[in-house]
Amino acid sequence: MKSLNIFIVEDEPLIVSTIEVALRKQGFFAVGDAEDYTTALRDIELLKPDLTLLDIQLSGDKDGVDLATELDKKNIPYLFLSSQTDPNTIERVKHTNPLGYIVKPFTETSLRTNIELAWHNYNESKQHFLTIKHEGRLHRINQNSIQYLKAFDNYCYVITNTETYLVPHTLKHISEQLQGYNFIKTHRSYVVNLKHILSVDKNTISLSNESIPVSASQKSLVVSRLKSI
Repeated sequence: MKSLNIFIVEDEPLIVSTIEVALRKQGFFAVGDAEDYTTALRDIELLKPDLTLLDIQLSGDKDGVDLATELDKKNIPYLFLSSQTDPNTIERVKHTNPLGYIVKPFTETSLRTNIELAWHNYNESKQHFLTIKHEGRLHRINQNSIQYLKAFDNYCYVITNTETYLVPHTLKHISEQLQGYNFIKTHRSYVVNLKHILSVDKNTISLSNESIPVSASQKSLVVSRLKSI
């Protein structure tokens, strides 16, 4: 799993410090914190964390549920981390879309488990598609099924689990359409989906049905990225 950048919204400095220590121990990065609605919203939009841990009781007139409603509008993922479990609060929370609800006090293990599960489910729910033109027809391809891209002059091959498409665009153009963290350039002529890599050798990368080249300059980056997913 990638090392997530996490923003903390919490109005108790001691609890912020506790969360930061727990996150570091579990391999996450705390990129910032805020104690009120306005500062939190501004900093989240500025820092663009992967995930936000959101307390409900905050400084100021607006609380964490108000902030959650705004984050939902912007499609920004968050988890509630709160001691409040009273019926009125939970009823308000039902109208938001958190990835989870962690009840204080928490353990480091429960924090890591909740974050990892939430992030996994969030990524699974985000189905990205690539729309290409092949032999006069438009095809909408789930990006998870793409094994790799291969340059061919000013064209590009898109190789999926079941099909091979030749599209009238360069490798650079097609690769820029891809979303997420899973695609990496392994060679000047190849972009590979990390999730389909089975092994990395001296000069090659093995996929399920074939091997493709990896340049010396990209190999260490490929290995590093593989360790983070």
